[in-house]
Amino acid sequence: MSTPAVHGLLLAAGAGTRMGRPKALVVDTSDDGAGEAWLARSVDVLHAGGCAEVTVVLGAVVDEAVALLDGRGADVVVAHDWAEGMSSSLRAGLTSLSGSADAALVHLVDLPDVTADVVARVLASATGPTTLARASYDGVPGHPVLLGRDHWAPVVATATGDHGARDHLRAHDVTLVECGDLATGRDVDYA
Repeated sequence: MSTPAVHGLLLAAGAGTRMGRPKALVVDTSDDGAGEAWLARSVDVLHAGGCAEVTVVLGAVVDEAVALLDGRGADVVVAHDWAEGMSSSLRAGLTSLSGSADAALVHLVDLPDVTADVVARVLASATGPTTLARASYDGVPGHPVLLGRDHWAPVVATATGDHGARDHLRAHDVTLVECGDLATGRDVDYA
């Protein structure tokens, strides 16, 4: 049996109102003054964790964010209705995916402590187009979320506001992949 093809899908379209700036443009600076953009880091994490292809969904600050992706090997999709909430980004991203992917690994740009090891662990649960799994941190469901191709159309049809795939996931049996030993999985909403 071959390994299922999983496409990384990074949601980074919002304006980051609680953060005070779009999270796609946040740069962590180290003591030596060097900086790493969350957007670029997240793409690298998806690649290093095992996603051969990565698509980034942008919206609020497309031009500035695209500049941060130079040379990262990621496709860009624009969610023109990004202000409607995370679901618009998820719908735009899933609708854009084509080709031979059996599943999409949905990740959020505001999870800076999620590593390639987390991505790899969740990807290890991929079984094909019916896969439905997500990372959990000390038993609490989080991201990334692995959606088999069979789930894409139902998620696109039902995702609204800031709920994303939440309702779909609640209505189905989801494999929780414990990753609390690797990261906290907490999203960062405030500077």
